[in-house]
Amino acid sequence: MSAPARFRHFAGIDWSGAVGERQKGIRVAVCAAGSAAPALVRPDHVWSRAEVLAWLSHDLPGDTLVGLDLGAALPFFDQGAYFPGWSQSPCDARALWALVDGICAEDPHLAATSFVDHPEASRHFRRHGGRVGDLFPPGRGRWRIAEHAQAALGLSPVSNLNLVGAAQVGKSSLTGMRMLHCLAERLPVWPFNPDPGHGSLVLEIYTSLAAREAGVRAGRSKLRDIHTLNAALARLGSAPVAGSGAIDDHASDALLAAAWLRVAAARRELWHPAALTPEVARIEGWTFGAP
Repeated sequence: MSAPARFRHFAGIDWSGAVGERQKGIRVAVCAAGSAAPALVRPDHVWSRAEVLAWLSHDLPGDTLVGLDLGAALPFFDQGAYFPGWSQSPCDARALWALVDGICAEDPHLAATSFVDHPEASRHFRRHGGRVGDLFPPGRGRWRIAEHAQAALGLSPVSNLNLVGAAQVGKSSLTGMRMLHCLAERLPVWPFNPDPGHGSLVLEIYTSLAAREAGVRAGRSKLRDIHTLNAALARLGSAPVAGSGAIDDHASDALLAAAWLRVAAARRELWHPAALTPEVARIEGWTFGAP
């Protein structure tokens, strides 16, 4: 596993948990093995979450490593449960995905509003309007083991239970869990599934980690012009994207993530982090690229 020839394509997906059908924050980029520049998929299209699910299910190029910029699970090991004190708290990530999707079954566009507002689940979230659940701990909130590994790299992870602020990934994570539940029978999701050694594979990424490895300075991970993006791509051994001038940071995140995955997939150590035990893989998952 993780040899350069394992995957023929690499996809970076900047995801969004915002309300509504179509999200300008969703961008999809793909590159082939080698050094050709990554390219946006449907560059002028405003994606819906359901369309990304359909693309992954039916239009994904063969043997693609897919990186999703979201948290694939919630903290568990710090308190021995995702939702301590709630009788419906699941025992592993797949059961968590099913719970979120079931409670949100009537929410359109793969939204997670019903879960965020659920009387038991909401006790664990920090929500807009100053609403902080009585079980959301003071300070930064709860972290998974993977978030601690990100912090050890000097990154600034945010709790997946925090739904407030520009850096929050909580809503993206919850809506992403609905998509992962739908994908579960179609594509393997690492590390919840082992890599089968063939075909496509989905995993969680953190685009700030990709930017860091491309030489982007801390605090400057959002690339908003093509010149700066191409400088980062060059450090990853990638040909430049065409054009000049401004680019939205969601597009640059997806493009850079695809190019980074092409390089990172060949690094065996990234597939075997020291803290990624079988139990952690099943319950909290991992952020690919964290040590």
